[in-house]
Amino acid sequence: MSAPPARAGCTSAARRADLRSDTVTPIPAETPAAGVGRRGWIAVLAVAAVVLAVAEVGRRLTQDGTVLHLAGGYVLRGRFDVVLTPRVLLPVAVGLAGVLWGPALAARLRWGVLLPGSAVAAAGWAVALALSSGWSRLPEPLSVRYEYPYDVPRVGDLGTFLATFVDSVPADAADPWTTHVAGHPPGALLAFVLLDRLGLGGLGWAAALCIAGGALAVPAVLVAVRAVGGEQPARRAAPFLVFAPVALWVATSADAFFAGVAAWGVALLATAAARAPGPASDLRAVAGGLLLGAALFLSFGLTALGLVALAVVGVHRERLGRGGVIRVLAVGAAGVLAVVVLFAVGGYWWVEGFAAAGDRVRSGPSYANRPLAFFLVANLAAAALALGPAAVAGLASLRRQPPALLPLAALAGIAVSDLTGLVRGETERIWLPFYVWVLVATAFLPARGRRGWLAASAALAVGIEVGVRTEW
Repeated sequence: MSAPPARAGCTSAARRADLRSDTVTPIPAETPAAGVGRRGWIAVLAVAAVVLAVAEVGRRLTQDGTVLHLAGGYVLRGRFDVVLTPRVLLPVAVGLAGVLWGPALAARLRWGVLLPGSAVAAAGWAVALALSSGWSRLPEPLSVRYEYPYDVPRVGDLGTFLATFVDSVPADAADPWTTHVAGHPPGALLAFVLLDRLGLGGLGWAAALCIAGGALAVPAVLVAVRAVGGEQPARRAAPFLVFAPVALWVATSADAFFAGVAAWGVALLATAAARAPGPASDLRAVAGGLLLGAALFLSFGLTALGLVALAVVGVHRERLGRGGVIRVLAVGAAGVLAVVVLFAVGGYWWVEGFAAAGDRVRSGPSYANRPLAFFLVANLAAAALALGPAAVAGLASLRRQPPALLPLAALAGIAVSDLTGLVRGETERIWLPFYVWVLVATAFLPARGRRGWLAASAALAVGIEVGVRTEW
């Protein structure tokens, strides 16, 4: 009579013990933890050497008269200029708190609390870093004439806006769009226009939109990782997703907003594939497709993020079978297609817009003056700084487990973007929608050194904020 309650109690206790655990999945005997740790350090030292070499080459190119268009920098956009004030104590305190208590909280909080908590923590970390340069730092990046809010007053009737958008993309148009607007689909500017028409105009609200998007990407990635490989890898990666140096460009670049939209699209697809086929799964898949379709109209570069979307569904192929995988992808594709059709009916054809934006990018001096051979490597060096040492060490620690597919797919998307040659510099923000998936690799870090890697990532973020005058 008492056996069932006892079994229930044991199960409940085991579940509580599991939630309290913050150790990584046991490493196979043939791959000792010490070996994995050494690989991480070797990878970080090698990447650091490449970053320093790129900086030196960039410095020499600049001395020889090459214009890198990096605002005085050689890897990141922004000159090296140390500005140390008492305000830096804020991100130091927040980062220290994250290192001391972040891993334990990520391991023990209820899942329903961890998700919103991770978003709040990510927003707080990004804002704390920005505020080390003063309150004006939050809206300032969006105040320049190259950003989306500059063109918001130009938009009148939305139908006319979509139908004539491509006409103003060329640099020699009668009234060309500003740089960032012309280089993206109309959805990016449309997001800020709609925000303004909701009565939330001004740079403060625009900054809030960017920060919210970047912060909400964190729980989206956790949801996807849980659907792909279980809850424990998601919990292990959570502190690294929050305290990575990418937070420097969450406050406040529009790419952070793009990252949030795309991440939730992938997360919904992942949860659709993790469920048994049926109406509930189809609903999630179509919702994910709608968000991914919206992401395609925020940034052309997010096309390559489709590799991550394929990974989160394909990982379930043995359980779902070929037909189940095709069903999830087909329903998701229907959602993407619905967005494409909606914009096409409105007068904007994505393929035509992509060609026009490519011509605009190639016609500008920031493309023509930037040497391709240098930026093929410099782009990756900037990515390494944005991701931080923990991500690099995590990539060196990957094992043959389902969550490893996510950072690998994101890296493949980054490689595709890099090899197109269209992206030359500023990848610390441009690739932000990919970075949140690369950071999943931190779930594979050995337990012994995880807190140290987290501290190193937070310290690098503070160091960049103090030492580099970035635009974002």
